[in-house]
Amino acid sequence: MSEAMDALEARVHRQLNLMHDLADRLAAIRVRETSPDGTVTAEVDGNGALCDLVLAPAISAMSPSEFESVVVATAGRAAHLAITRRGELVEAFNTELAESMPGYDSGH
Repeated sequence: MSEAMDALEARVHRQLNLMHDLADRLAAIRVRETSPDGTVTAEVDGNGALCDLVLAPAISAMSPSEFESVVVATAGRAAHLAITRRGELVEAFNTELAESMPGYDSGH
């Protein structure tokens, strides 16, 4: 019985470590994207939330509509990349978690 309990405890610790690792990796996601013309750089976190916005002096020559389009497009691309990265991390976590479960069969 002690051997089975030790195995259970080890598995639970591994799963807990996997969860902590995922949380750390998700919190560390930062994506910077710069507009093609270099006027706007947006940085977002793993949730796609804007963390930083850097504007080049050339924005002063833009119309409000052009400025809005460049900011939204640039931040949107950054958010898309961040969410994609988040999805990759969650997918890898799910795979590792499944592999740590008793009776896991990868289909091989």
